[in-house]
Formats: sequence, structure tokens, C-alpha cells
Amino acid sequence: MKGRTIILDHLGDIEAAALVVDGKLEDLLVDSSDAPRVGTIYRAIADRPVKGQGGMFLKTPDGSAFLRQIKGLAPGQPILVQVTGFAEDGKAIPVTSKILFKSRYAIITPDAPGLNISRSIREELERDRLLEIAHDAMDGADYGLILRSCCAGADGEEIAEDIEAMLALAQTVLNDDDSSMETLSEGDGPHVLAWRDWVEQAEVVTEAGGFEERGVLDDLDALAQDRVGLSGGASMYVESTRALVAVDVNTGADASLAAGIKANMACARALPRALRLRGLGGQIVLDLAPMPKKDRRPFETALRAAFRADEVETTLVGWTPLGHYELQRKRARAPLSELLA
Repeated sequence: MKGRTIILDHLGDIEAAALVVDGKLEDLLVDSSDAPRVGTIYRAIADRPVKGQGGMFLKTPDGSAFLRQIKGLAPGQPILVQVTGFAEDGKAIPVTSKILFKSRYAIITPDAPGLNISRSIREELERDRLLEIAHDAMDGADYGLILRSCCAGADGEEIAEDIEAMLALAQTVLNDDDSSMETLSEGDGPHVLAWRDWVEQAEVVTEAGGFEERGVLDDLDALAQDRVGLSGGASMYVESTRALVAVDVNTGADASLAAGIKANMACARALPRALRLRGLGGQIVLDLAPMPKKDRRPFETALRAAFRADEVETTLVGWTPLGHYELQRKRARAPLSELLA
């Protein structure tokens, strides 16, 4: 089946959304019933500093949170923060004090004034049109604005309405003078995130039972397995532990001299999708198939290109003395295994 399909459905009572491209599941968003959603904004209360780490634990309505790189924040002081990712069991919620109000077309940036347009929009006439829309919609507000790449060619009224909605939310949240601990804005759920971030033209399926009809439930069964099949009969096993995510690459039945580099290159291309669909992040260690050191550079190039197209922030750390390759990936989602447990 060719083309892009967005399926909005539920897994039991849990809201979920799936992106299928040419018949293959490319992305999956599943709501969490326990953890706060990414993007949730709190008025938190500073609790206690963490000596040596430059951070502070905060009190929020959903439990303890951790804020890095604090300065001038004293215990008991209220502060606005936004959830940036999911916390492991027993750990504090990761938050930031640099709050963003993000929608399909517009991002309001209170700490970074100015009107900006995505660099991917290069046509001067289009940039001028969007700047005019932005000036009118912002109406002299002091906050910053970023117009996203999907604004190119989009209806001007829709863009203006999106800017105005985010601006109104920002003003409501930032102008609240209360000092008590409170949840000021909930993060977006999977259906809104699908509308917000999956912006390319696609068929949208909203009828109940869409996951079963379109084969997404079969894909979920496959994601419950550690094994991921690769081209040429190779495979990799993606196994999550409490400390890290281990990826073991195997060449399969291929006994040629190039078997190792072929399997590793296939791993590089498939790894972002495997991690994204499973909601895995943190420290990731690749135990690659044997290959000459001269082939490491092409592997790194392929890995970097693959992650460049992935929206979750991932840092390629490098090689260990034992020949493993390490990555550090933001915990932007809750692990799928926990959501479906």
C-alpha cells in the first residue's frame, strides 16, 4: 500500500496514533496514563539543590522534578517549568525553565523575542507573506515567534488562528500571578501530536478499529520482540535494561568477507525506527558485527545520516576501547513495553 496514512485510534482506553508509510509502520504515539505528558507546564516550587550537579529538585503536582543549570533559585521559590521527557521509575521528571508553546504552524518563544521563519522556506515572496501574517497576528506582543516549515503554502487564516491561539495560551500561563504549586497547561496527547507534527499530506483514519483493520496491532506484536530483521538475512536484537539499551548485530548465514559491514550498515539505517517505535532512549550501546577499522567511518556516516531524519535528539558519542559504539538519546517518550504492560 503506497502513500502515507495516519491512524487515530485507542489501545483499550489509551489514546494512540500511528503513522504508516507505504504499508510500513514508521511512527507510533501512545498516551501514558501515569506519567505527565511532554509539554506539560507547571508552576513548581523549588525544593532542594543538588550539590555538584548544578541542578535543583522541584515539587510539582505530579511529583518530584529535576531542573538543570539553575541560577539564583532559592528553596521555596515558585518557578514556571515545562516537562521535556519521561522519567524512569523512581526518578524525577525532567523539566526546563525555557518554555515553548508549540502548535502545527507556530511556536511561541517567550525567552527569545523576534519573528523567525523556518530556514527550509527559501522563496522570498513566501517569506514576505508569512512575515506579514506573523506581524498582524502577534499584534506587538513581546514574545518571540517561529513559523514552522509546514507554513509554506498554507492558508493564511489558518496560520493566523494558530499563532493567536498559542499567543493567548502563552499570555494566560505567563501572566498568572499566583505562587502556589499548580499544573498550568497539559501537554498534547497522541491525536493532537499527530496533527501537530505529522504534517505531510496523508490519508487520516479516525474510525474505531483502525489499528486492527490497518495491521497496526500485528506491528505491535512484532515490536514486543527484541529481534529486528535486517536486509541480507542479518538481524539485530534491541534489548532494554535499567542502565542502558543494548543492540547486538548478527550477520546471519552470510559468511562473506563483507558480511560484517553489510550487517552494520543495515543496522545504521534501521536503528532510528527501531528505537522510535519502542520509545527507547538514554544510553545506547551497539555491539556490532566484526568489521575492519577502515569501515568504521562509512558506518558512522550512515548512522549520522539516519539519525538526522529522526526528530528525537540523539548524540553519537563514539567508539569504546572494546569496539562498541555508544549513543546518547533523549528520553522523549515512555517505553512502549511499559505503556502496553
